[in-house]
Amino acid sequence: MVFKRMLGAFGVGAPSVDTVLTTPRVRPGGLLAGEVRLKGGDFDAEIEHVTLGLVARAEAEIGDGEAHGLAELHRMRVSGPFTLAKGEERTIPFEVAVPWETPVSEVGGQPLTGMGLGVRTELAIAKAVDKGDLDPLSVEPLPSQQRVMEAFLQLGFAFKSADVEVGRIHGIHQELPVYQEIEFYGPPGQIKEAELTFVADAEGMHVVIEADKRSGGYGDAIGRFRVGHDEALRKDWAAEIGGWLAGLSAYGGGHHHQGHHYHEERHHHGGGGLGGMVAAGAMGVVGGMVAGELIEEAFEGGEEEGDGDW
Repeated sequence: MVFKRMLGAFGVGAPSVDTVLTTPRVRPGGLLAGEVRLKGGDFDAEIEHVTLGLVARAEAEIGDGEAHGLAELHRMRVSGPFTLAKGEERTIPFEVAVPWETPVSEVGGQPLTGMGLGVRTELAIAKAVDKGDLDPLSVEPLPSQQRVMEAFLQLGFAFKSADVEVGRIHGIHQELPVYQEIEFYGPPGQIKEAELTFVADAEGMHVVIEADKRSGGYGDAIGRFRVGHDEALRKDWAAEIGGWLAGLSAYGGGHHHQGHHYHEERHHHGGGGLGGMVAAGAMGVVGGMVAGELIEEAFEGGEEEGDGDW
């Protein structure tokens, strides 16, 4: 999808910009390619830089409430200073790396409900900055991540929705200021819902699972797992995750299961869950968010009715 608009921050007769993605579908850690097409306006313009921002629809807890908006996750500069002459047409090709922690927005060709990712083009002229162009982006899971998600379906879970939360998970190194939660409805039995979070890097990934039990004195249980990408492809994830969940059901709320490579933490209702593990520091990202009503316009058509398997 290509958006073309005059750069309003620079007044009448300003340059216009198109950004065209030749890889509108990528994986975490992969390369995003395309070109920025500029057309000069009614005057010579001293361009200071052209920068791409990876943005996502996100939410953050602030005090007792929540803020929703478009958060910038990562910045990728594609050009330094140059002069764009009056009426000049210039194309800037780019090929930039997508962060390994980039949230997933599509699985098996089906968009994940609740997700909105895009690439925003930022043009700076004479200290004025215009974020003029926003192109939706689809991010597919790594094969290692897909294996984990498929295990949930094998265990009888059903996909519910996904979202991006501003914050950092305690004890896990993150490059991005956000993490993704992929939510599943639990199968008949003890587990009401489960939330899955990946924090990936070039070597492997952390898998964090939060399970919400239907009954019992304790509420959420959190399991963590660190695995290499190659090992993840060989692992029987249905057995691994199923065994951990069975341990929760078998021992109720008072048993601290630590089998295989899981490290588990438990939280009472009323302040537990993954949110209890998130460190402060959301304000910087939230400060860059746009108003919530602009998000739906920016990602219009990015969600579809009917999830299929997802």
